[in-house]
Amino acid sequence: MNSLSGRVQRSRPTRRREVTEMLSSVSLSSTSSGLSLTLPAKPTLASLTKSSRKGVSVLVRVRLVSAASMASPQERIGRRQLLAIGACVPGVLLVDQSSTSFAAETKKGFLSVTDKKDGYSFLYPFGWQEVVIEGQDKVFKDVIEPLESVSVNMIQTSKQDIRDFGSPREVAETLIKKVLAPPTQKTKLIEAKEQDIDGKAYYSFEFTAQASNYTRHALSAICIGNGKLYTLTTGANERRWEKMKDRLYTVVDSFKVFSV
Repeated sequence: MNSLSGRVQRSRPTRRREVTEMLSSVSLSSTSSGLSLTLPAKPTLASLTKSSRKGVSVLVRVRLVSAASMASPQERIGRRQLLAIGACVPGVLLVDQSSTSFAAETKKGFLSVTDKKDGYSFLYPFGWQEVVIEGQDKVFKDVIEPLESVSVNMIQTSKQDIRDFGSPREVAETLIKKVLAPPTQKTKLIEAKEQDIDGKAYYSFEFTAQASNYTRHALSAICIGNGKLYTLTTGANERRWEKMKDRLYTVVDSFKVFSV
């Protein structure tokens, strides 16, 4: 993996500030009961709908709280773009089945999902159910183990390449601190790397987020395409990491972004 400092002619602090500005208006985190999204908006509560039938979408209760109440004055400066992953979408998202195809098993123990409208695809473990959460384009999770999930988020960007935001470690650290874990959790970046898939640059990274009563071990992959920044994140409770890690690596490695 090559250093990117020569590719981008702005200073490292400038790149970091750009990412921070993009990652500043919304906070997405995992909790013991599921996923939580913090928006810079008046507190509201999305409605809850469930279905026990397999394959039917489930709406998950999500509490929206004011981001300003959790941010320091310094963190509030320059909050504009990237962390608004899904923030511009009001209410609970409903799945557009016409633009999404769910194929049969493509790998033993996994199912494939391809979003033809937004231009991405990935595998997820058989048995996980789709849930619909405000601010996320697609989510599948284990209904028994709520920390075992995969989610995809998108946000518009003028950048053409993920490397324009900085190195894998710089971008990963910013995402983890500003998006993927709340400030009350202790986070640790384990590894961050870059890879090229079909001529497109991807960053992937591994991290943990420790809460008072659990630790989530997670993997993320990010890429830019179609004028959007795509983020896929999957993970599990630390106590189940050894059992789940091979499946989670399959999920994150299967993530592809294609032109639409």
